[in-house]
Parts: sequence; structure tokens; C-alpha cells
Amino acid sequence: MTHFSHIGFLIPGNFAEEDPLTGLEQTLDLIAEGEVLGYDSAWVRQRHLERGISSAATFLAAATQRTKTIGLGTAVIPLGYENPFRLAEDLATVDVLSKGRLNVGVSANPPQFGDLLGDLLYDGHPSLIDFGHGRAERLARALRSEPMSDQAVAGNAAGAQVPRLQPVAKGLTNRLWYGGGSLKSAEWAGRNGWHMLTGNIVTGEATDDFRAAQGGLIDRFLASWQGAVGPRIALGRVILPLDGASPAQRRRYRDYVASRHARTLGPQGPKRTLFAPDIIGTLDEILDHLSHDPIAQRVSEFRLELPYEFPHDDYAQIVRDFARILPRLRAAPLRQTGS
Repeated sequence: MTHFSHIGFLIPGNFAEEDPLTGLEQTLDLIAEGEVLGYDSAWVRQRHLERGISSAATFLAAATQRTKTIGLGTAVIPLGYENPFRLAEDLATVDVLSKGRLNVGVSANPPQFGDLLGDLLYDGHPSLIDFGHGRAERLARALRSEPMSDQAVAGNAAGAQVPRLQPVAKGLTNRLWYGGGSLKSAEWAGRNGWHMLTGNIVTGEATDDFRAAQGGLIDRFLASWQGAVGPRIALGRVILPLDGASPAQRRRYRDYVASRHARTLGPQGPKRTLFAPDIIGTLDEILDHLSHDPIAQRVSEFRLELPYEFPHDDYAQIVRDFARILPRLRAAPLRQTGS
């Protein structure tokens, strides 16, 4: 049997182009309901040039005012679109507003839509910009809020102050997560003390087997760990429970899973991307599936991942149904080491 100490859910934050407020409000409502249902955390994706949350920090600032205990997370913020210092200020503000409930998940790659954005994004030639792990390192350095001078300087406020990032979010640097699917990224995360987010997509390096590749990421991460606190690994899976679903929802869920099955049969594209199958079935079948997932046996933190572009009612049904098995998923002492 699988046992988790921490169970969260990841919601895309969709909205209609002609009515973004309704979709954003529904996502905030679902996060608040997740707190009542007993989830430990709620995570949002940051998406650009799509009908979804484009500013995770801004959105989660609103979530801090509608919740009291549930952890709030980003999975993930693509750092290629960000200025590390300004992002750090926003994230520190959210963490203070949440009273220390924020988890910051990021990825570091060239921005997917950089060519379209042009000078809206770039202040110099893209070839001169570091889009790698160095950007994450600068974010972590900014979040440490270390004094930038030993001399007080005068700003807009009355009187001189020692310059440092404000507000100071104590403990936030121990809640940094990296979402990467390669051995290189797993090693970097461990060596730099960033916890590991891993989900349904990994890179097939020397294997065509998804579970073997994901297990290799975990091995590399744990072997590289040099953080100030113990390493944490959070596993995500797309899960579609059928117990409370209507007949129309069941048909839609099964069609969705079938449409994505072919990609799970082998490596995809030049990067040899491997995909895990979606999990669909009754709650008992879902429990059985997780109990036989060797990766789930190795971690103590889990994310229920909601699919892109589903109606809000589907998201609500999935989150409510899965909440019914939270006690069973937490039923016994943990077996994981290094979490």
C-alpha cells in the first residue's frame, strides 16, 4: 500500500477569453474547497499566451486571502520569462501574506514564445541571455534577502535603510522546487538544495521505460543532495476518478485517456520524451494502481494533476472524489527515506 504524508492537487486555472474573471474565481473557489476537503496543498501552473494563469504570484496572492492552512504552490514558473529579482520580490510578498505557506516550483529553459514576444520580453539579444540554471540560482540568491551593501542608502522612504530584498520571507528558500525531467536537472536540483517535482513527463536517457527513467531521476537527485534541510520529492499523476462522475463525464474522461495513450508507447521526438499513462477508474482501482506504482512507493508527497482544458465542473468532481481516499492514502507510517 502507498502512504503519503502530503497530498496536493494541481489545477490549470483555465478561463474563457471573453470572461476571464469567472474562470479565475472558480479556481480560487476550488483551492478554498480543497482546504476544507483536507488537501495539504494546491498548486497552479503558470502559462503564457494561453487562457490560463499568466502570473502565478499575483494569483496566489489572492488565494492567500481566501485560505488559512492549505499550502500554495507554483508548478511551475518558467524562469525564461522572468527577471529573478522582481520575481523574488513578488514571491516573498506572497509568502508573507500566506504566513509561510508558499512553495515555489520553477523550470529553467529558453522561453517557448520568445520569438513571438521579441522586444516585449528581451532587452538585449537572446543569445546573450542566460536561460539555464543560473537564472534559478539568482532567484534563490535574491530570496535570501542578504544585505546588498554595508551602508544604508536613502530611497523613497523617510530615512536611510540597508538595501536588501523586502519583504524578508523567512524559510522560503527551504521551499524551493525544481521541475525537471532530465538527469542533469535532477543533479543540479539536488546539489543546489532545490526539492524535486516530477510528474508524467521525463526524458528517456538510456531507457525507453518511463518508470526506469523516473526512478533514475530520483536516484540522481538523492545522490546529489546538498541542501540545508532534508530532500523532498513530490510525484504528480493525472488521475480521473469515475465514482462521482456523470455518464457524460465518464465518456469524456475515457475518450481523453484514449486520445493520449499512443504517446505512452515509446519515446517521443528528438528529446526522447517519455509519458506516463493517465490513471482512470474507480477509487478502489486508483488505490490499487498507486499501490503497484514503484515510483509512488519511493515518495511521501503526491500531487493529483488535473488535465488541461476541462470544464470547471469536471475539476470539482475530480477533486471531491479523490478527497474521499485521502485518509486511506495516509493510513500508515511512511517508508520513504530522504523526504
